[in-house]
Amino acid sequence: MVGRIGKVAVLGSGVMGSGIAAHLANIGIPSLLLDIVPRKLTEAEEKKGLTLDDKVVRNRLAADAIAKLKKQKPAPLAKKSNTSLITPGNMEDDMEKLAEVDWIIEVVVENLDIKKKVYENVEKYRKPGTIVSSNTSGISIEAMADGRSDDFKAHFLGTHFFNPPRYLKLLEVIPTKATKPEVFEYMKTFGEDVLGKGVVEAKDTPNFIANRIGTYGLLVTVREMTKGGYSVGEVDSVTGPAIGRPKSATFRTLDVVGLDTFLHVAKNVYDQVEGDEKDVFDPPAFMKEMAEKGWLGSKSGQGFFLKQKGEKGSEILELDYNKMEYVERKKLKAPSVQQSKQAKGKAAKLKALVYADDRAGELVWNILKPVLLYSADKAYEIADDVKAIDDAMKWGFGWELGPFETWDAIGVEKSVERMEAEGDTVPSWVKEMLSSGKSSFYGEDNEFFHNGDYVKAEINPKVINLKTLKKEESNIIMKNAGASLIDLGDGIANLEFTSPNNSIGLDVMQMISKSIDEVDKNYKGLVISNQGKNFCVGANLMMILMEAQDMNYPEIDLVVRQFQQTMAKIRYSGKPVVVGTHGMTLGGGSEISMPASSIQAAQETYMGLVEVGVGLIPGGGGNKELYLRHVESLPEGSSIDLQAVANQVFEKIAMAKVGTSAQEAAELGYIRPQDGISVNGDHLIHDAKQKALYLANAGYQPRERKKIKVVGETGYATMLQGAKALHFGSHISDHDLKIAEKLAFVLAGGRVPKGTEVDEQYLLDLEREAFLSLVAEPKTQQRMQYMLTKGKPLRN
Repeated sequence: MVGRIGKVAVLGSGVMGSGIAAHLANIGIPSLLLDIVPRKLTEAEEKKGLTLDDKVVRNRLAADAIAKLKKQKPAPLAKKSNTSLITPGNMEDDMEKLAEVDWIIEVVVENLDIKKKVYENVEKYRKPGTIVSSNTSGISIEAMADGRSDDFKAHFLGTHFFNPPRYLKLLEVIPTKATKPEVFEYMKTFGEDVLGKGVVEAKDTPNFIANRIGTYGLLVTVREMTKGGYSVGEVDSVTGPAIGRPKSATFRTLDVVGLDTFLHVAKNVYDQVEGDEKDVFDPPAFMKEMAEKGWLGSKSGQGFFLKQKGEKGSEILELDYNKMEYVERKKLKAPSVQQSKQAKGKAAKLKALVYADDRAGELVWNILKPVLLYSADKAYEIADDVKAIDDAMKWGFGWELGPFETWDAIGVEKSVERMEAEGDTVPSWVKEMLSSGKSSFYGEDNEFFHNGDYVKAEINPKVINLKTLKKEESNIIMKNAGASLIDLGDGIANLEFTSPNNSIGLDVMQMISKSIDEVDKNYKGLVISNQGKNFCVGANLMMILMEAQDMNYPEIDLVVRQFQQTMAKIRYSGKPVVVGTHGMTLGGGSEISMPASSIQAAQETYMGLVEVGVGLIPGGGGNKELYLRHVESLPEGSSIDLQAVANQVFEKIAMAKVGTSAQEAAELGYIRPQDGISVNGDHLIHDAKQKALYLANAGYQPRERKKIKVVGETGYATMLQGAKALHFGSHISDHDLKIAEKLAFVLAGGRVPKGTEVDEQYLLDLEREAFLSLVAEPKTQQRMQYMLTKGKPLRN
């Protein structure tokens, strides 16, 4: 029986070690972060009169790593105060503390001898039954365990996180022959349910799954670039979203990862393989020269790209690898690139490029073909099945489609025919699959090809897939162009937005209203969530701008009234409404969330009222809801400083403060202590459903309408004074001040005495009037236009 993991020791405080400790802290697990004892004093330590025996010096490496976590970008911490869960120490004075932990994870330098010495020391202090794992990116797990006790070996395995651990979903778990099956199963479940990872079982082979395929793919791309005379920029212009890969494509990814890290990973495979494969893992001379020059990418300021100030402002140059100098960045121009952009769906986009008879088509085919063949050739050597490889590449490298899903998308039969015509050897199991009458690696309903037939993929019951549910017509309760109401079972319905960017238009509002009526009559509760890239980016800005430019203000007034009324239906619903937020939950997205009975937020929820960025203030009740949340969060019976509350809310909305995680959103008051956070985003709808069921079964009572105490005219003057001071100091523009005046007036409750109790509708009317007056302003319309065309706020 494996016990619960309540405390962890992380050995090694480098980027990965401290990042793993930060991830543990983000989910509430305390850890010890231990590193070696420094052998030299720093200048600052010498000035303070410290010696090598002082604890602060001995713990310096770990303590410095924890301090750096607060400054790193992207932020490893969901909120800065999470560092309180990480205790610094060193691997000489603090090893006895290993007896207090349930999991020891080693993240020291990638050197087998050093790792073995660390384990020898760990074994002196660890209590029997404690899980020990290595975060190695490719050293043999079996070799590391060699020489250890039976109990150590039984509880030892590889747990390979990807960097940065907070954001990259993949966790490769690698058992040894001696790892107890229950230890392995526990770590898989713990990895998914507690750490929030996508867990893939990998075999103990060089670089495991994702780095093996990913490194091969990157080096094949470099080979084809030099062979075909393409430039760095040309390659990146077609190896990103065009083929279902991240925007950073090939060389921007290498700059982010760091060329030194990449070359180390490539060498690890090179040293352990033979034949043609070995040649691919030997990077070209220009990459080695870049490393010698220190052109390592983002961390050194230059790599395959260099950002510098030119005559036209900042510009990004690309490396000419033949001359080893930086030149103007190029994009690959070919008919197929345009055709791919216009094609509908991933498969059509890929086919438009792969089978094109032009320079782009030739490059994409010559990059994809070897990766597909290599993945098939190594499939059962590095993994148990094709799905594990696809999942690893999607979760570790951000590919939209894994290699076998890509092969399905371009057509397995057609591509194999071409490969063989070009003299390539297709692995026999792929040809056997085709000759058995199966033309794809994936079948219907989560089936994939394995050992001669389709088998069902194991799916965690906490993963609810809305797309799969909607395949059964009986699960769709109702729908329109902007949203669908889906039966989740157990008396809970789910409202899914399907509008572009999940923005809020009249169709979405109509469906929210109808869904609440339907749930009130026939269901126990409602979840509002979706599985798009973002929960909701706000109202349909284009629609509002077009109406404003046509001076159709009665129509805008009607839309805002309807939005407010719809949000009130969420707040006063007779059945519990739980909103499952994730990704961007901005403006109207936050306004939908706050009136709900509860929020179940994905850990990576980006939440805030950002309307001032487009020259407006929230119009769907967001001002009132955030103010109410702050008032209601104060301890019962305490004397409320209403002005302090109003000032806080005013500052958050006026400065468009956004929580860049669910925990930061909680610090800003968008999420309450009684709301929930799902670390694994794939479990979000399940968790929201469980919360709705809990509230329903606990005898949920609808909210009562209550009067709201406001700061009135004197409070308005106080808030305005702060804004005027910023304006006087040239920190905000004239238009910013005008927006601030409107916002202060709404939050203050207008021209009433301080302490007056007003009803919600009164505040909503003030909000709507302010919204309408601002939307008529030319400078607001300029801001809206700029946001729609440029995707960022205009400061006018």
